[in-house]
Order: sequence, then C-alpha cells, then structure tokens
Amino acid sequence: MKIIKKNKVRIGFLVLLIVTVYLVSNIFRIKSPHGINQLEGLYWQPDQAIDVVMMGTSHIHCGVNTALLWEKYGIAAYDYSGAEQPLWMTYYYLRELYKYQDPKVVILDMYAPARFKEDYQYDWISENIYGMRFSFDKLAMLTVSVEPSKIFQYFPSFSVYHSRYDDLEKNDFEHFFWNWDEKEAFKGYTPYWEQSPQQIPDITEEEKDGLSDKSEKYLGKIIDFMKNKDGELILITVPYVVTNEDQKTYNRIAEIAEKEGIKFMDYNSCYDEIGLDFEKDFNDESHLNYWGSCKFTDYLGNYLSSFDSISDKRGQEGYQSWNDHVEMIDQEFYDHQDAR
Repeated sequence: MKIIKKNKVRIGFLVLLIVTVYLVSNIFRIKSPHGINQLEGLYWQPDQAIDVVMMGTSHIHCGVNTALLWEKYGIAAYDYSGAEQPLWMTYYYLRELYKYQDPKVVILDMYAPARFKEDYQYDWISENIYGMRFSFDKLAMLTVSVEPSKIFQYFPSFSVYHSRYDDLEKNDFEHFFWNWDEKEAFKGYTPYWEQSPQQIPDITEEEKDGLSDKSEKYLGKIIDFMKNKDGELILITVPYVVTNEDQKTYNRIAEIAEKEGIKFMDYNSCYDEIGLDFEKDFNDESHLNYWGSCKFTDYLGNYLSSFDSISDKRGQEGYQSWNDHVEMIDQEFYDHQDAR
C-alpha cells in the first residue's frame, strides 16, 4: 500500500510539473499577428479542411481576407505567411503545412524575392520562427536562414522568451487549450485600418533580372515539391505600389513560371480591374488596408471559385470555425469603427 501511495504522489507531481511547464510556456512565448500567430495557428485548424493556403509575406495576411473568401464564396482558406518571409523559409513552411493539410491550391506571394536580396534577412526573422513546432524541418530552416554564429539567438525558443516577465499583457494569458474555439477561428488574416493616399505607379520596366541565386534556388525547390503533390501552385503579387526595380524580378519570375508550366498572376497590373482606390485602399505604400483587401480578395475569390477542385463548403460539417472567423473579423471591424 505504501508503494501504491508513493507512486500516486509521484504521478501527481509529474502531472503538476507537466501542467506548470505548459502554462508557463504558453504565457511567456512570444505572440504576434504578423507571422508567429499564423504559424502557430496552423496547428489548431481542423485536419485536412483547408482548400486554399496563401503563403508569403505580410502582403498575404494583410491583403487576403479569408473571412470574405468564406462568407461570399465558401472557400476554406488560411493565410500561412510571415513578415518579409524569404523563399527559403517558405519552402520549410510548405513542408510543415503538408504534415497537417492537403490543400487544393497553394498561392505564393512573390514580394520578398523582388524586394529583399540578402541571403540572411534578420529584420523580421523571429516572426517566421517562433510559432513553428520543433522538428528536423525547423532545424533545417534555421540552418539556411541564420548564420551559424547567430543560431542560438533564435533557438531554442524558450531561451529567448523566458525572460519576458516585464512584457506580459492580458493577451499572453489567452493561449491555452480551453481557448480552442477562438484559436481555431483564427485563419491568419490581420487587417490594417489606416487610409494612406498613394501615387499610382508608372511601370515601364521590361528587363528580366533581380532574382537572387538563393531565391531562385528555393523557388525551384518549392516548384519541385509541389509537382509531387495534388495541389496546384500559383504565384502571385498582392497589389501594392510596385517599383520598376521590383518589376525586373517579376519579369524574371514570369519567365520561370512559363518555363515550369505554372501560373504567375501579377495583380499589380490589375489595379483598375480590381477597383482599387489609391486614395483610400492602402495602409501604406506596401500594404492594402481592410477596404483594399476586401476588393482584392473579392477579385481573387471570383477567380478561385472557377476551379473544379475547390467546392463551396458552407453548411458542411467540420467548417464551423470559418463561420466563427467571419464573426471575429466583423467584430474587429465594428470595434475599429467605434474607436474612430
């Protein structure tokens, strides 16, 4: 009897330790709506439920309104993106994605390789690391994204965020399994609310250049990876105030896409068709605001709805979280309106 009693005590302490580690880890880990939450949010999604995955930079999670895609077209979509995400990190995101989902379409934004040319891009790198679960793919992503001398600045994650005692906010105490419904309702979309007038760009560049060797290598790896999957890969640009220098790279990407037999949709050439108002629809020169994202998403959704592989999932069992997502974005809209 004494042995049984001691074992019960040991089990009790073990359970208490596990619960404590879980609570402390979830409270102190870094949260952000510009990459970390998008990464972490994937793990809360219903298995094999996402039909369309949007990948790339913040142009995606600020510019593609997943609530509108669901409400108007019944498309179960997710914005799986991170701020200034380079293609070598996107490649490992893609590998992580396919452990949990088997999307019909993968849409990849090409802004990062057009704008950022360095082999190591540190400004927003943490946004693209901390939400991913530990795996060999995560380690491989780190080895190509971080110089060897800097790896331990980002890994293991707990060594980075364990000292956030003075930075804790109310939001840090809302990331537990009992918040399941709210976590599942998050589909990556993070709207901007400012209205910043922009000049319509005059693009004349025809040269095909500007894609770095590393970006071209990993674009090739992404294309090869998707050739072994059932889903279709589509390359796009989310509308922004494009420059002639950026356009050089897009011309090169278009050349690669044509050679590989995949679609490249440069939506910077479709401002008028989308109906964008350069006085009202931009948060800044690089991002659409909420209203601009609605116009672009409607245009994109109309295109996606023509795909035979994508069906309207509204009313089907297992998709309640997308209804909840619409309510979440509607509430954010109303809160913003009240705050003005």
